[in-house]
Amino acid sequence: MKAEGVRLITEEGLRHDGRRPEDLRPIKMQVGVLSNADGSAIVEYGKTKVIAAVYGPREPPQKFMLLPDRAVLRVRYHMAPFSTSDRKNPAPSRREIELSKVIREALEPVLLLEYFPRTAIDVFIEVLQADGGTRTTGVTAASLALADAGIPMKALVAGVAVGKVNGVLVLDIDEVEDSMGEADMPVAGAPDLGLITLLQLNGVLSEDEFKRALDMAWRAIERIVEMEKEVLRGKYGLAPAQEQGGVEG
Repeated sequence: MKAEGVRLITEEGLRHDGRRPEDLRPIKMQVGVLSNADGSAIVEYGKTKVIAAVYGPREPPQKFMLLPDRAVLRVRYHMAPFSTSDRKNPAPSRREIELSKVIREALEPVLLLEYFPRTAIDVFIEVLQADGGTRTTGVTAASLALADAGIPMKALVAGVAVGKVNGVLVLDIDEVEDSMGEADMPVAGAPDLGLITLLQLNGVLSEDEFKRALDMAWRAIERIVEMEKEVLRGKYGLAPAQEQGGVEG
């Protein structure tokens, strides 16, 4: 269903949840949440909650998949059966397989995989609660978990989606805006490298709208990456005292 005839932007220019078009949802981050993983993180964008766990570098049983000059990055994105209002089939769906590939490609450019030839690095991303933006939240959680695991990285990556609702560009869309809006553009990147690693578009934007949406996303990604740095500094006592390993914004 699209937003034709359905007002998701008030006359005062506010969205259905009270945010302005350029506002992010409240964001929470915490690292080191799983003792059995080499690195882990949980990230919340509003009601969307995603946990990521990293294992490796390690030598997997499947020797045929190893590469002689670098590590293999394996990513599994999965939505828990209880993550949506209707119980989801626990078996991997075609969409989950596709998003696993999309997230892997968003992370690979910043990882120094050549440091670990003939090994594998596994990233497991589990959506605990879905309310829009699960792939971009997943990218952010995976980036934090990789850093927490000590995997050498050129820079941190973060993601956010920009949508179009009632003809208005809005940042960090939730499920209502995604399902009833006119466009959805997930973006991820590494601001410290000036590198966009994920860019998709569902729907139609004019050339001017696309440029403005990309600028809106990039400025938000810069803010989210700074939050990632803060939570990592906090874990090692390099930031102002906060909840151990966590940050909210």
